[in-house]
Amino acid sequence: MTTRVLFLIACCVSVLLSPNAPAQPDFLSMASNEPEVTTSIEPSVTTTSPGSTLVIAVTLNHAEGFHTWPNQPIIPEELGDFPATATTITIINQAELEAAGIEVGPIQWPDTHTVQVRFLGPPIDLETYDADATAYIPIRIADDAQLADLEFTIETYFQACDDFTCLPPTAEQDTFTLTIADTAQTPAQNDIFASFDPAIFSDPDAWDASTTAPAQTSTSNQRQFLGLFVLPPIDTPAGFAIIALAAAVGGFILNLTPCVLPVIPLKVMTLTNHAGESKARALKLGIMMALGVIAFWFGIGLPVAFVADFVDPSIIFGVWWVTLIIGLLIALMGLGIMGLFTIKLPQSTYMINPKADSISGSFMFGVMTAILGLPCFGFVAGALLAGAATMEPWQVLTIFFSLGFGMAFPYLILTLNPKWMDKIPKTGPASELVKQVMGLLMLAAAAYFLGTTAISISSSQSWSTPWWFKTIHWWIIALFGLAAGLLLMVRTIQITKSSMRRFVFSTIALLVSAGGIAVASNQTSHQYHYFWEPFSQETLDQSLASGKVVVLDFTAEWCLNCKTLEATVLSRNPVKPLLLSPEVVPLVADLTSTSAPGWDKLKELGQTGIPLLAVYEPGNPDPIWLSNAYTPTQVVEAIKRAKAGSDG
Repeated sequence: MTTRVLFLIACCVSVLLSPNAPAQPDFLSMASNEPEVTTSIEPSVTTTSPGSTLVIAVTLNHAEGFHTWPNQPIIPEELGDFPATATTITIINQAELEAAGIEVGPIQWPDTHTVQVRFLGPPIDLETYDADATAYIPIRIADDAQLADLEFTIETYFQACDDFTCLPPTAEQDTFTLTIADTAQTPAQNDIFASFDPAIFSDPDAWDASTTAPAQTSTSNQRQFLGLFVLPPIDTPAGFAIIALAAAVGGFILNLTPCVLPVIPLKVMTLTNHAGESKARALKLGIMMALGVIAFWFGIGLPVAFVADFVDPSIIFGVWWVTLIIGLLIALMGLGIMGLFTIKLPQSTYMINPKADSISGSFMFGVMTAILGLPCFGFVAGALLAGAATMEPWQVLTIFFSLGFGMAFPYLILTLNPKWMDKIPKTGPASELVKQVMGLLMLAAAAYFLGTTAISISSSQSWSTPWWFKTIHWWIIALFGLAAGLLLMVRTIQITKSSMRRFVFSTIALLVSAGGIAVASNQTSHQYHYFWEPFSQETLDQSLASGKVVVLDFTAEWCLNCKTLEATVLSRNPVKPLLLSPEVVPLVADLTSTSAPGWDKLKELGQTGIPLLAVYEPGNPDPIWLSNAYTPTQVVEAIKRAKAGSDG
């Protein structure tokens, strides 16, 4: 937690795993209150007779600024192997209808239009469907068709994109009932059928080709995106398996974030001690800790699966007494591991003793480890909680189980292979050095949570605080990091004569010391030159009404992913100059306290957690761009797009 390196790791992880990774489609960047693309169907008649014909018009209604890939995408050379998802139309119950005397002809697809996209940077011309694009399905009724009411179920599969990014592919179904009667209904005069070419009904070759396949193109392009992967549909075993695997990878990487990393050595050292005494005992403790991690995330998955209005569980860190308790507990553990005192607790509370070697203690330690991962859960939550809305409960629970398993995996490996822990010193000066350094880093972690507590209280009470108030705990963190680094360097030189060990551990010590000071300096500069205006709905409305572009950042002191993005994207070139330009109003919704007004806005936008950045164009109450993880290029392009919208 004390090093800039760890912050950069968290940032890289959040960008690589998020749906907004560069050159990849963006899951959340175009979320809004209205659908980007909707579908509708209209038959030329709803009552007809045997031996007659009709046409079904299937229309994709695109919101302004959005388009879909055509039925046969043409990929420019500049995009290489970009995984375009072809638009397809399927009559789901076609076999049943054919048995009743319905013959389906070849689909007449709408004309494409050229748009300029910037998926990979420079503008590229792309052929797409946009506005109201209508496809036509010709239908013939057999001469011997039985009189009946027949229901048509038509599925349209498509991927919505704007000029910069693409949403996950989706499928929409529409139905209508066709009545086969003695007399046919006269087709209504409707402009929607003006582009249909009736010559198809007199082309036997086209109909002969269409009778061997359903009214759709190959499903080989029916893929959806998850971060860096191009997946089969979620309802296929392969697609769901890859999503579950991605969740497990996300859980594993949570161990490497500054939220969890400082407490891992505690359990590793406990496992190491017992591995020497009894491998079976160490295995039991490791398995129980892993089960604790898995149980916590599975428990988090329950409300996600069964409660529609569930939100990101990391908001619990907006409750000041939660961060206070966690900070004090980590501080006690840090002091205890350094040997300053031995914690003697009643048997009923022995499970939280940092030196506990009981089965229940290991299980609860696993639960606590998972809890500490919540502040860095944002990069996982953005994809998981958004996608969970369209999944079955068992799928949601499987994904959260996978996340827990991924986080618990290192402990399982260590207990299954105790020899890997043999290199960790169990006694002697080196062992004491490890304990003291880790203890100091845990005190740095405690300072982070306690500092968050102070800021949360001041925010909830609307106290007026000086600009440096939010920087004090970062300097305390830096001091603990500096102390840990100096101790590691000096004691390593005293303990070992190995030049290689001295070099390696001295380098680590310098990184820890310098990294902590760099982060504290960066946070101080950020607060001293703070240019963000506090969010209120009134300020947002007034800014948009006055012709300004608004960039709204949802953040919190307990959200390390937010801090990373602020430091590496929003406070640096080329984004910062745009935020400071006269045409742009930068607003910040600080969600450090659970009573902050920004929570209502977050819910209004249909989001479940942070980080979140929203860009508004003048006069439009809905954001044109939303993202949970973003690069400087994406933010710059979104602001430019908002400015272009105001100019137009």
